[in-house]
Amino acid sequence: MKNAPKPRWRISHEGRLTWLTLAAGGPAIIIALALLWFGDFSAKVDWTLTMLIAGCAFGFLASAREHTVRPLQTMSNLLAALREGDYSIRARGARVDDALGEVLLEINQLGETLRKQRLGAFEATALLRTIMAEIDVAVFTFDPERRLRLVNRAGENLLRQPIDKLLGRRAADLGLAVCLDADEDAPLSLNFPGGSGRWGVRKSEFREHGLPHKLLVLTDLSRTLREEERVAWQRLVRVLGHEMNNSLAPIKSIAGSLESLLRRDPEPPDWRDDARSGLHVIATRAESLSRFMQAYARLARLPPPQKETVDLGALVRRVVSLETRLAVRIKEGPPSEIFADAVQIEQLLINILHNAVDAALETNGAVTVNWRDIGECTEVVVRDEGPGILNPANLFVPFFTTKPGGSGIGLALSRQIAEAHGGSLSLTNRPDRRGGEALLRLPR
Repeated sequence: MKNAPKPRWRISHEGRLTWLTLAAGGPAIIIALALLWFGDFSAKVDWTLTMLIAGCAFGFLASAREHTVRPLQTMSNLLAALREGDYSIRARGARVDDALGEVLLEINQLGETLRKQRLGAFEATALLRTIMAEIDVAVFTFDPERRLRLVNRAGENLLRQPIDKLLGRRAADLGLAVCLDADEDAPLSLNFPGGSGRWGVRKSEFREHGLPHKLLVLTDLSRTLREEERVAWQRLVRVLGHEMNNSLAPIKSIAGSLESLLRRDPEPPDWRDDARSGLHVIATRAESLSRFMQAYARLARLPPPQKETVDLGALVRRVVSLETRLAVRIKEGPPSEIFADAVQIEQLLINILHNAVDAALETNGAVTVNWRDIGECTEVVVRDEGPGILNPANLFVPFFTTKPGGSGIGLALSRQIAEAHGGSLSLTNRPDRRGGEALLRLPR
């Protein structure tokens, strides 16, 4: 077994300073003492001057050591206080006209800066804790072993347990493992001691002490979904009631008129013409109501898209060739392929192109179609030179239309198709001139 190396003997900073000071004044002291003792002086003078020289030498040596070591010890104590988090201690003698004073001044300013930063951190932490305590979403954090490290008040209420009984427990024991493993895009139907329903899941990762941790946020979607469902039902009932009243009111009125006509005695000579006219109106309104119900069924039963690779340029050119009322101009874009249901996208393009041509015919304007690739999306733009969009708020409201004989489902169905493909459809007024612009965005 080899012997451990012996530690080297080192001189401290104070020792080096002492020896350097002695080395600086030592030769002069030795020469002075040599001249004193070997000169023609009495013993009393020799001893008196020797004691005076030695006393002055050691006194100044001690003073130099004190003036050098003590400021270093002061700075050491200040830095130790800063390291321990005590930012209230300040050094005296800090001034700008002295080298040591400038060092102490910088240390004092460092302490003040750290004090302000810590105060700001405390205030930010207090604000964060207040927000976490007051927000109506459950927040959890887990360590790499999926043990709970932080939970807010909403999380405690959801699990119906105080924080001291929750911290340190595994996600599986708390019923939260399924949330950590779930897809964020789909709401989850979960049951907790403090509530049940559909929950939105948001997850993210952060690092603490170099280790990855997970942040889990649960949002109760039941109340929002119920409110949206209530609004949707109200809108649906209002639309259905409006359309049915529009058809049933004249039917009821004409049926009553026909009944009173047939009760007359004697019958009027032209009763057959009146009856024939009334029955025609009843048949027309019944057919209109039937078309409305078919349109609603079509909107409600849109099948899921059967996606395949589609040449977008060829699809646009085919849709344009179907429009015979106006020569639509095509601005060729780059070769582009999309993964989509060709039949549904074709129907979408037919709808927006038909609307653009209708608008352009009102002002004898033109219609242009182009497509482009932007990032991970492909955009199809249809521009017209019509009168523009007068009521943009109701564009996608089902059964809302400003066209005589229109069904009011074309744009609603088109947007439903776009969203089913993970894209979007928007209609706005053109910024450069009068007219409208339809923008279809689809993932490539």
